[in-house]
Amino acid sequence: MSKVEKTTAGVQKTVHAEQKQFSSKDFHQTFSRPVYIKPSHVIHKNVEKAGVHDQFSTERKHPVFFVDLPSKNVSMTIGGLLPGQLTNRHRHTYETVLYVVEGKGWTEVENERVEWEAGDAVYIPSWAWHRHQNLSDSEPAKYIACENAPQLQNLGVALREEEGRDL
Repeated sequence: MSKVEKTTAGVQKTVHAEQKQFSSKDFHQTFSRPVYIKPSHVIHKNVEKAGVHDQFSTERKHPVFFVDLPSKNVSMTIGGLLPGQLTNRHRHTYETVLYVVEGKGWTEVENERVEWEAGDAVYIPSWAWHRHQNLSDSEPAKYIACENAPQLQNLGVALREEEGRDL
């Protein structure tokens, strides 16, 4: 139950009584009650200076820098493709949006190739086979990848598959 009270300044505020514990039979009685929970930190300084994520970078065969923030729904990484590099084909249940910071290359999504360059954004749908290639033989390419992987991991439905390895 909630009740409305006036503060000494005359402003109305809602005061909530102790919250009821619900069970499955009460699903129709539940209402969203957003609560601010202070995160452990809200900034990750100098992401690339913290170093590449060794295990993931080795597996992907190109440098990847994880952004260490306490988001439960989205992740961000900084990825790089070495000159001429072609990644393995892979797929995952989470969506990805790449923002190309530097370089030129292409991304193949389900056998459809799209070329990109600095300033472009590329969408990779969930569970689509895809891979990326840097078109330059002398300059690296760099992108920022935003994904909803943490959300799906928290729900227990995040999957990732590398062609030839996980099949």
